[in-house]
Amino acid sequence: MGRGRVQLRRIENNISRQVTFSKRRSGLLKKANEISVLCDADVALIVFSNKGKLFEFSSDPSMERILERYERQIYAPTGSESQANWSLESSKLMSTIEVLQRNLRNFRGEELEPLSSRDLQLLEQQIGNSLKRIRTRKNKLMNESISVLQKREKTLQDQNNMLAKKLKEKQQTPTEHAQHEVQQKLVQNSPPSTSIQPPTPPPAATRFPCLTIGGSYEAMKGTNKEAELNLNLVPNQ
Repeated sequence: MGRGRVQLRRIENNISRQVTFSKRRSGLLKKANEISVLCDADVALIVFSNKGKLFEFSSDPSMERILERYERQIYAPTGSESQANWSLESSKLMSTIEVLQRNLRNFRGEELEPLSSRDLQLLEQQIGNSLKRIRTRKNKLMNESISVLQKREKTLQDQNNMLAKKLKEKQQTPTEHAQHEVQQKLVQNSPPSTSIQPPTPPPAATRFPCLTIGGSYEAMKGTNKEAELNLNLVPNQ
């Protein structure tokens, strides 16, 4: 008689359950390694214990590469589903293109007959908003252009002032040099300067007596009177 099938159920004893988990895990990892080596298959094995401990095996050095391949494979649509999806996407794109072309014609003022008053009001509002954005952008560009031109004008003005200053300095330099040469020539051609000596005072013998007003005059007058008296005293011959 053959051996009967063993019914699988949870092991209630914690120690027995832990021992069984360790044995089966080792066997499972061994089998995964064997199938990857013998059959040249990509194998990825992930096991979590009841306490949350991770055990893993990967035949590739990068577990992520196998997982990415798994995701691409599992989420890839089948042939019929892919064809249906492409047809649906194509119809959606065609509807979107048709709506955009109709809106463009309406913005150009074409095909306005099918539009209601509400649609025309919305169209007018959209065109007004578009005009505001266009004016705002245009004013911004104009202000930026004016700012650039002002900066360029200031730069050119500064350069012009600098050139004018250099030209003025160059014009003044030859004139000052010529004046300096003329002064040098005048100094070279002028006669040697003679020192002016003060007049020599006369000798002491030839000096004239100083006249003293007052006492000297009275002395001379007394002398004259004495001479007249002497003349009167001389007897007549």
